[in-house]
Amino acid sequence: MTDLLKKLTAISREATFPVLMSLCAVHCFNDLLQSVVSAVYPMLKDDLQLSFGQIGLITLVYQIAASVFQPVVGLAFDKRPYVGSLPMGMLFTSAGILLFAFAMSMTTVLIAVFLVGIGSSTLHPEASRITSLASHGRRGLAQSIFQVGGNLGTSIGPLLVAFMVAPYGRRHIAWFLIVAALAFMSMRRICRWYGGYLAQARSNPAKAAIHVPRPLSAGRTAFVIAVILVLIFSKYIYMASLTNYYTFYLIDHFGVSIKTSQILLFVFLAATAIGTLVGGPVGDRYGRKPVIWISILGAAPFSLVMPHCGLTLTVIMSFGAGFMLASAFPAILLYTQELLPNKLGLVSGLFFGLSFGVAGVAAAILGYYADHVGIDAVYNACAYMPLLGLVAALLPNLRQR
Repeated sequence: MTDLLKKLTAISREATFPVLMSLCAVHCFNDLLQSVVSAVYPMLKDDLQLSFGQIGLITLVYQIAASVFQPVVGLAFDKRPYVGSLPMGMLFTSAGILLFAFAMSMTTVLIAVFLVGIGSSTLHPEASRITSLASHGRRGLAQSIFQVGGNLGTSIGPLLVAFMVAPYGRRHIAWFLIVAALAFMSMRRICRWYGGYLAQARSNPAKAAIHVPRPLSAGRTAFVIAVILVLIFSKYIYMASLTNYYTFYLIDHFGVSIKTSQILLFVFLAATAIGTLVGGPVGDRYGRKPVIWISILGAAPFSLVMPHCGLTLTVIMSFGAGFMLASAFPAILLYTQELLPNKLGLVSGLFFGLSFGVAGVAAAILGYYADHVGIDAVYNACAYMPLLGLVAALLPNLRQR
């Protein structure tokens, strides 16, 4: 903890620190709006008489929109950087949230979540790239600052829904446009700095075009990326089971109210924010591979025990699983960026895109599964996914290279 405070103190003295904090705030506001979609699922299910399979379909459409376009956006802005990319993404998210508040048919809901997903596809790879550019070499800590904003927003969203929407009706989601306005305000500092950075890069193209060699051969890089895909697969299937169906599990298994289930979901999501903040600096100090190995595999004891606990222990186990899994996020992203150091936008887009895509497909399959065998069976099956973290042993240690 002392080392983390020292690094935070050091990076706070950098000229770009206000930019990093603005990126953290924008990520917080964006992911808060994104989390509203899944947080309202219990209300939406009652309003439109939906099945778990239809809930899974909504998540699938959202996650496909939030995944397929991310690498495209990343690659496009790698070639042609655009200062207004972040506000453009927030415009899509705002339109989707407003439509979602008043949607009264399955088709309208799908259009709304598609727009929200497009907003996510635009913002995540670009904001992650700008974070790397503004990090001054402390990429792990900078990415943790950026990512903890997203985790904080994701955790606060369900809590605000519990108090602002659940007692009054789904139309009160429209109040979340205030959050979108705060996001636009936070983007002003980022756009000014990024505009200056691009102007400087254009005035000195030779310096901007520095090529960093890959640490591994092309064949070895492809193999390592395949291993990373397995890790993403294990992490996000389990995360999808909790993010999308944890509230239903608590309501069905323990008989808690919708409001209580949202508060307990906040506990899990708050753990992911804490884990993200810790994972980046630890990766800077000890290397990405140990953090990836310990984080994903370390979630297994919590996930395996959780389906067999009472309510209090279930909340504790969910906190432990969320903390361990989230600490792997900045390490996996930066490890992949170090494999392909000249394609930051593309790598960020692929990483976020794959994580959202896997989560979307998993949510649809798990929803169908829950309709036929029950929500308890979903958690018993998904509990084993963190064990796939064993494949992290195949990752080379890039720090030594």
